Amino acid sequence: MSARDTTFTIRDAADDDLAAIARIYEHHVRTGLGSFEEEPPPLAEIARRRADILARGLPYLVAGAAGAILGYAYAAPYRARSAYRFSVEDSIYVAPGDAGRGVGRALLAALVTRCTEAGYRQMVAVIGDSGNAGSVALHERLRFRRVGLLPAIGFKHGRWVDSVLMQRELGEGAATLP
Repeated sequence: MSARDTTFTIRDAADDDLAAIARIYEHHVRTGLGSFEEEPPPLAEIARRRADILARGLPYLVAGAAGAILGYAYAAPYRARSAYRFSVEDSIYVAPGDAGRGVGRALLAALVTRCTEAGYRQMVAVIGDSGNAGSVALHERLRFRRVGLLPAIGFKHGRWVDSVLMQRELGEGAATLP
């Protein structure tokens, strides 16, 4: 499959996908700033986190092609307190070598659709590293707007790292009461 091949499917993640998900996440933890974790969690922890997302009725998706997992994404509660119950946070990770195929965009679009259908009204992106132009642009293409910056909020790979906050309304957003 070439890097320009855009043929893949989006589906719910299955138990059999967890090892590939763990490898993708490990790569991002070890080499990137998209996650502020500094040590990749073991497979059992990845499975526990996914089970928690699914128990909340939230989507946990993968992009796949030719038996390979190209990326994954999920929506999680934005914050734990009850007043945030109509807001979710997205997380998207694409496998090394599979960027530029539209995987991230397809995963995020599917998350937006699924969370809108489930009655959520706001989606938040907490993007590690203000220099992460790819993630910022991806979210902008799907109608997220930049709503904040947390300068030097994390320290990873020997440097201070910002977080960019982006948000988009889902469905009717705040136009009507839930």
